[in-house]
Amino acid sequence: MKVVIPLAGFGTRLRPHTYTKPKPLLNVAGKPVLGHILDQLKGIELDEVIFIVGYLGDQIREYVEANYHFPARFFEQKELLGQAHAIWLAREAIAGPILIIFVDTIFEANLLEIPQVDADGILYVKEVADPRRFGVAVTDEDGLVTQLIEKPAGFDQRMAVVGVYHIHDGAWLNRAIEQLMAENRQTKGEFYLADAFQVMIEQGARFVTRQVEVWEDCGKPETVLHTNRYLLEHNGAYVGQARIVDSTIIQPVYIADNACIEGSVIGPFATIAAGACVQNSLIRNSIVDEDAVIGDTMLSESLIGKGAFVRGAYRKLNVGDSSQVDFSAA
Repeated sequence: MKVVIPLAGFGTRLRPHTYTKPKPLLNVAGKPVLGHILDQLKGIELDEVIFIVGYLGDQIREYVEANYHFPARFFEQKELLGQAHAIWLAREAIAGPILIIFVDTIFEANLLEIPQVDADGILYVKEVADPRRFGVAVTDEDGLVTQLIEKPAGFDQRMAVVGVYHIHDGAWLNRAIEQLMAENRQTKGEFYLADAFQVMIEQGARFVTRQVEVWEDCGKPETVLHTNRYLLEHNGAYVGQARIVDSTIIQPVYIADNACIEGSVIGPFATIAAGACVQNSLIRNSIVDEDAVIGDTMLSESLIGKGAFVRGAYRKLNVGDSSQVDFSAA
């Protein structure tokens, strides 16, 4: 089976961090979001992993090639014309069974059952209290998907599509996307993958749904922090060979091997990345990226970028890479 991962977006909701780093490489619980997703593929027989990259795509390629050893191919989406357009750009590599994964979310699902499912496609879903912010799958009495609705007005359909899809015949999906583009069927000015699936359903494709066990969003600062908290709680904390002096660690936390903690209280739900230095501070429910320097401050619900400098006062901060913030004179 081939895995297709579109990740060409700008990640505008996570600025300033995504000015210098693509969203899939944001650190959550000690590892990039993309790393958590790729780890889900362990145990699956992979023919190839196909990445559709765009903005800062060279960083994606460098990370994958340095940390993973499966066959990989990279395609570039220069114009952001939608999800279906991204898949279409890799059409020469897409045939046979494919698994499509979007990197806005971290999920947990039984992917090993895919070969046993008798259907042309699987849409992974999660029941939500308020479906109006999501795309939802409508099924009939036999459990087959009849329609995909983007951001429904009401509450009748609660099975939100989480951005993970299995297609038994990638060539069929290619043809559906080509038809979509030939007819210029766009949603909000883009070619949506859900519309391509609808074309397949109209042509007789049998889609079923499978519920994921976990669905954690990584699209906004507050949801990144929520996901960080979930992963620390459920996947285990880690305190490596960091230099920790006169400090208190309140689990769960992730502290990288060569971080430096002096005279501070770290946790709960804090991630301190490699090379970061924290002095005389209290940090909870926050992520401090590589080589950041934090001193004489209290941070909560904060994202601190790579190489940033923060000193003084209590704040909730969202600070990008290489920034300097000094409240010590306030």
